[in-house]
Amino acid sequence: MSKIDKRYDFVFFFDVKDGNPNGDPDAGNLPRVDAETGMGLVTDVCLKRKVRNYVQLTKIKENSTKPEEKYRIYIKEKAVLGNFHEEAFKDLDIALGMEVKKEIPAEIRDAIQEYELPEGLTTEEDEDEKSFLIIAADADKKAIKEAFKENPPDAKIARFINGCLKEANTRKPTQEEIEKGRAWMCEHFYDVRTFGAVMSLKSAPNCGQVRGPIQLTFARSVEPVITLEHTITRMAVATKAEAEKQGGDNRTMGRKYTVPYGLYRAHGFVSAHLAEQTGFSQEDLDLFWKAMQEMFEHDHSAARGLMCTRKLVVFEHKTALGNKPAHELFERVTCKRTSDETKPAREFTDYDILLDGKSICTETFKVVKVD
Repeated sequence: MSKIDKRYDFVFFFDVKDGNPNGDPDAGNLPRVDAETGMGLVTDVCLKRKVRNYVQLTKIKENSTKPEEKYRIYIKEKAVLGNFHEEAFKDLDIALGMEVKKEIPAEIRDAIQEYELPEGLTTEEDEDEKSFLIIAADADKKAIKEAFKENPPDAKIARFINGCLKEANTRKPTQEEIEKGRAWMCEHFYDVRTFGAVMSLKSAPNCGQVRGPIQLTFARSVEPVITLEHTITRMAVATKAEAEKQGGDNRTMGRKYTVPYGLYRAHGFVSAHLAEQTGFSQEDLDLFWKAMQEMFEHDHSAARGLMCTRKLVVFEHKTALGNKPAHELFERVTCKRTSDETKPAREFTDYDILLDGKSICTETFKVVKVD
């Protein structure tokens, strides 16, 4: 695979019609809005999610439902991240310790909950309200004993924990092993080598941290948006009790939130130096450009309405360090209204996107060489 030896900066336009592009869990899933300006917002995390979904959908082994080996996705729905770390160390033939779980005696249960446990030790409760002491597989026994000297526990607590530590077969990976785990994760997971990841989990082998070569900003609408709330009705109920309460009417009321129309603009950056560190290749970058253009086509839902990519303008520098500051390049791309500005925009045709003052609306993907 060919290496990336140039810096890239890009401007990304997409729009939404009668949909919720990115609900805010802190606001009842209303579309995200800048409270001061009324501009719509879509987080970088939301955009990355769509790229991940596109790669997960398209990079599948032939005659299989499994992803191609170098295009697996680390952050995905229902994933158990620690399992990937264990797989990496197992494939690298690096020995791991074993997690230990011991029930805490009733007489010290309350006291141990109040005591500040050293790193590597945690407690948890099960459905039967039993309490357990968890010793992490990579817990450092020497560090735990040193912590006891600085913050001595009650004698009964110390006796219980020391007894558990004697039985525990823990092992902390060396820095060299952590680096090997980090490299393995970059090689096998597309989103790790693209966007980066924090893989220093307490509950799994430490695979370090990765700073990805591609970074995205929040997307912001070019004009203020209005959020609408719609009452919807489901002609059914979930339980027999609800049906009896309604006397057979069987209706369930709900809410749906939309933006009538919004054109959003985001910015992104591709670092050649970070790409070299993670193994992000030219083929990976080409896949990313394709995902940015097509990801909405495979993400349709009633909640998101009609969303599509409108423009991807990529500034290609001559060197890895770049020829000009990103903000100067972004200022070359502007957006203006073509329709009556006193009326709300409801179509993409109400806007014109310009590069250096010239319309580029006929091109979805445009690469601009930076001199």
